[in-house]
This record gives sequence, C-alpha cells and structure tokens, in this order.
Amino acid sequence: MSQMARFQEALCRLAIFHEGFTKAGFELGPGQGSALDAKAAALLQVAVAVALRSSAVCLQWSAARALEAGATQDEITDVFLAIAPVTGLGRAVSAAPGAATALDYDVEALLEEENDC
Repeated sequence: MSQMARFQEALCRLAIFHEGFTKAGFELGPGQGSALDAKAAALLQVAVAVALRSSAVCLQWSAARALEAGATQDEITDVFLAIAPVTGLGRAVSAAPGAATALDYDVEALLEEENDC
C-alpha cells in the first residue's frame, strides 16, 4: 500500500471522524501540526465564527485569539470584508459590533452619538 499524503490522511480521518485524529500529528489547535501558522488559523476561525452566526461572545473570543496570535486589528477587519461576498453582507454587518468590542472599539456608542462612521 502506498503512503498517503498528510492532507489525504487528514481528510480521510475527518471524513470518518476517526477517534485517533488528534494522534499521529493531527492536533486540532492552530499552528500545531498544521501547514497554517497560528495567525492564519486564528483569522480563519474569525471568518468561520462570522459565517456560522456565532454569538458575540464566541466572535470576541475568536478575535482575541487572532490578536494573541499576532493579527492586527486591520487584518481582523479585512476578514469581514473578504468573506462578505460569500457569507452575505448581513452576516458581516451583524457580527461587526461583536468584533468591534473585541478590538476595544465601541462602534455602537459612536453610531448613537454621530449616527455615522
């Protein structure tokens, strides 16, 4: 039997939800045994949190992890702009206040005061 490429083995184990997935170098955490670095993985988690309409708390947690992994506030915001055409603008717009909170920006207060960004 030929050796399976790493990505083939990972996809196979995911497809069958193999119990030993976290063994043999297939850790589930960002940057652990992955071709993605921790920052890229954390930014993807922000994107998925938006796409899945996760709660504001989950979105704030994802954004905080991205910051801890070295992402900038602009990079996190760019995730919203990049996925809006795919997820729909409504999801990105509804998630923006949660991300703003994680980035220490009170967009809600600004909107109440000035009624415009």
